[in-house]
Amino acid sequence: MALNNETIKTRLIEKFGDQVSNFDEPYGLLTFEAPKEMNLKVMQFLFDDEQLRFQFLTDLTAVHYPDKKDRELAVVYHLHNLVDNIRIRFKVFTDINKPDIYTATQLYSSANWMERETFDFFGVNFVGHPNLKRILNVDEMNYFPMLKQYPLEDQTRVDKDDAMFGR
Repeated sequence: MALNNETIKTRLIEKFGDQVSNFDEPYGLLTFEAPKEMNLKVMQFLFDDEQLRFQFLTDLTAVHYPDKKDRELAVVYHLHNLVDNIRIRFKVFTDINKPDIYTATQLYSSANWMERETFDFFGVNFVGHPNLKRILNVDEMNYFPMLKQYPLEDQTRVDKDDAMFGR
């Protein structure tokens, strides 16, 4: 039987019940969420299940939703089943004041630098990460530049030539 989004959704609901929720399929990509305390359990199941086999972490990032009280930060995992060539998106939300998410580095080695980058730009604290420190910004930086609390560039600036930037 070919693996499809409906099969994946059914297997997840069988295993976790109503702890997995908000299923959607934007552009055919199965997307769902679970509580942040469940991130490793869900990913371990997706990795180990003989039918699902999501054993490749394609991408890991965060999104800042400043208007969602107690759910300001979403950590987004893109997982890939290389055998059946199917991708899924898995989200966990956290409060920006306590952005602690369990690290996925023991399950996916590729999570190491992606988690460091997500920490560097969004401030997500990946609990248990072997070396959680800034990877692209300077160590002295005391803020997280991708949070939407910082204004976009001032379009009225005259101290730079837009032609130099392809505009």
